[in-house]
Amino acid sequence: MAIFGAGGIAAMPNQIADGIVDQVQSGSAVGVLSQQKAMRFGETSIVTFENRPKAEFVDEGVQKSSTTGSFGVVKTAPHKTQVTMRFNQEVQWADSDYQLGVINKLASEGAKALSRALDLGLFYCLNPLTGKPIKAWTNYLNKTTKRVARTASPDTDIETAIGLILNDKEGWDVNGIAMSRSYAFDLATLKDTQKRPLYPELGYGVNMNSFKGIPTSVTTTVNAPEFVAPSTGESYTVPKVGAIVGDWKNGIYWGVQRNLPLETITYGDPDGQGDLRRNNQIALRLEIVYAWYVFTDRFAVVEGNAPTSKAAK
Repeated sequence: MAIFGAGGIAAMPNQIADGIVDQVQSGSAVGVLSQQKAMRFGETSIVTFENRPKAEFVDEGVQKSSTTGSFGVVKTAPHKTQVTMRFNQEVQWADSDYQLGVINKLASEGAKALSRALDLGLFYCLNPLTGKPIKAWTNYLNKTTKRVARTASPDTDIETAIGLILNDKEGWDVNGIAMSRSYAFDLATLKDTQKRPLYPELGYGVNMNSFKGIPTSVTTTVNAPEFVAPSTGESYTVPKVGAIVGDWKNGIYWGVQRNLPLETITYGDPDGQGDLRRNNQIALRLEIVYAWYVFTDRFAVVEGNAPTSKAAK
């Protein structure tokens, strides 16, 4: 079966197309810790309680009091993200098995990029391609005011962050932790005064999926890497966050509004890199439209430079 046609939308095997969405969820801390919501395209209104009502005990024959509560509305905003990859036109002439292998590889790499985009946009409103923040976006997780300075005791820092959430006047739930790889390693390799591992069940933290019963995701998107523009050498400041603690189940409302078909482009200049036909190339494009809203007061971040040495306990 030929994968690449003469142009336009290519036929896409279902097992690959479905897998793209699966990889976006499994490769993202947001996708792992927070359940995706079904959404229509465009703004989605979320009704919130601004002033929760209180119940009243009423004795027999006693009049009932008014128990008022007020409502608020917040809205998700759609954000399109795309990956466009070029490769030599000769792939079209290869047999179908070879073409399918190329598609699988490119779809896999594209899905990883889309999953990183979800985290980087939702956490820090960063554009993954440029490393710059998107100034027009006003709702993102790192706007939370609940912040903990990173110390030589990463487990204590996590406890402090959890306390900020649980001791909030609303008393939010804590049902997830996202960690950078370096933070997870520091946590997993903590030792007591006798040089014995405090958390031997964590190994080196690479595959950690739980810490003290709380679901955990370890990802490179928590501490976004510093970006240096290749043309100017200009560098952009990135958040030095080691861990994000909070109510991942109810504090983030997100979904995929459109999962566009894989597109094979054989003509034109789809990405500003020159005419495809002139360069003997074709392009593959993946696009997803995300939408989200973050209740920032339900999250706390552990931030700051990693200490040079860890405290023994």
